[in-house]
Amino acid sequence: MMWSSPFVTQATSVSQIMLRVLLALIPGIAMYVWFFGPAVLVSITLASITALATEAAMLKLRNRPLKPFLTDNSALITAWLLALSLPALAPWWLVVVGTAFAIAVSKHLYGGLGNNPFNPAMIGYAVLIISFPAHMTHWLTPHGLGGIELSFAQQLDYIFGGILPSGLTLDALTMATPLDTLKTQLHLGLSVGDIREMPIYGRLAGHGSEMVAIAYAIGGIYLLYTRVINWLIPTTYLVTLFVIAGIFHLADPVHYAAPLFHWFAGAAMLGAFFIFTDPVGGSTTFRGRIIYAAGAALITFLIRTFGSFPDGVAFAALLMNICVPLIDIWTQPKVFGKKGGGK
Repeated sequence: MMWSSPFVTQATSVSQIMLRVLLALIPGIAMYVWFFGPAVLVSITLASITALATEAAMLKLRNRPLKPFLTDNSALITAWLLALSLPALAPWWLVVVGTAFAIAVSKHLYGGLGNNPFNPAMIGYAVLIISFPAHMTHWLTPHGLGGIELSFAQQLDYIFGGILPSGLTLDALTMATPLDTLKTQLHLGLSVGDIREMPIYGRLAGHGSEMVAIAYAIGGIYLLYTRVINWLIPTTYLVTLFVIAGIFHLADPVHYAAPLFHWFAGAAMLGAFFIFTDPVGGSTTFRGRIIYAAGAALITFLIRTFGSFPDGVAFAALLMNICVPLIDIWTQPKVFGKKGGGK
């Protein structure tokens, strides 16, 4: 088959890349809505509006043009990732505060897109879970698992006014996450096998949440296919997490969950394909990416297993962001033509 010139293609713009990332999140959002209701769409909308408004305000303060940066979709990526990391019934002000902090401080304080050393969405999440831990633990019970479910109008009443139907309490509508339940019940002396028999768990991890994780993985495969992200970081992260969890599980299956549980519980899939692959905060060298992703997997497992927080993806991302400059210095490839040890 004959190919004709020209062979040089036009580079993909930042806005196109970010748009593909947004599209890749849609399967996960769809599963989220199916199992946990449409309240998450409210959080995504609030976060998107706040992100764009804060972006515009910061650009104005910095005397930068508005249109190129407001239309590159980077602010929306931060908004969506943060919203998907929060409980669906998070109060409106919680979403606004976290998103505004992520854009204003984590992004523009360091010079804007391309200069931020930390993932803005994960900074916003870390600030919220440390400052408002009680509000970050009210996760909705999956559809079909709880006896009481709120309508969309009732969800709106709570998000914007803190109002629940008469006679209902928030504890009757929410539950701990599968990771949090596992950690709590292990401390009470139950075995992993006994805990996994609880209705909250499905075949792989949590009922409903495991399907959301699978949908994120499908979106991640789309990003790999379209070459928006490189295969090295998600593969290294998932393989390392599998190996570490597998070693502990084989050594003591009574107290440590199986590797697939760690893959499909919490934000592991979201982290593997959408958070750790952030081109700004991640390593740029081949060996550096392996170290970066493997370190993130190790930190994720250690926080999940021995830490105070049920999930460790956000903190793993931020801690490895700190290490990236040093990792890149250590893993720079040799200059072509330079002999080892010579100058």
